[in-house]
Amino acid sequence: MSKTKELLDEKTIQRVLTRISHEIIEKNKGVENVLLVGIKTRGIPLAERIAKKIFEVENVEVPVDTLDITFYRDDLKHKSVQPIVHNTNLKYDVNNKIVILVDDVIYTGRTARAAMDAIIDAGRPKYVQLAVLVDRGHRELPIRPDFVGKNIPTSKKEVVKVMLEEVDGKNQVLIEEK
Repeated sequence: MSKTKELLDEKTIQRVLTRISHEIIEKNKGVENVLLVGIKTRGIPLAERIAKKIFEVENVEVPVDTLDITFYRDDLKHKSVQPIVHNTNLKYDVNNKIVILVDDVIYTGRTARAAMDAIIDAGRPKYVQLAVLVDRGHRELPIRPDFVGKNIPTSKKEVVKVMLEEVDGKNQVLIEEK
């Protein structure tokens, strides 16, 4: 029997994304040469929302690109699972840009690492930064996001489920105990 608890509701997600947008502007002293890269699936709408919020503040359209990173296997519970990048056809040049990878949840760090490898393979960015909606801990690699919506300590038995309007028809983050 699984137990589910809501961690973030729609309003909280909006506030968190507003804060992350302001932190991006502040850390980079504006958004000149910033490129947001959403990691498929839910990182893409998050990157687009952040770009929209940045536009509201800075009146600058920050480009948004996408990376498709999935796993060799669907079983996310095994530590041996390695992410693989499916498309490295970025629309925008990453050379000398501040590339901000955007994802919904950071867990082991393997997806972020695969994304960083793909960005480095595409060119030489000035910086690579990482923005996540939820940091649930349990890193297996020395990777720490620059921008975090919410730190949520979890057990490995728990699953963090991010739902976004663009993909799931509603905005909320749940934690399920299996």
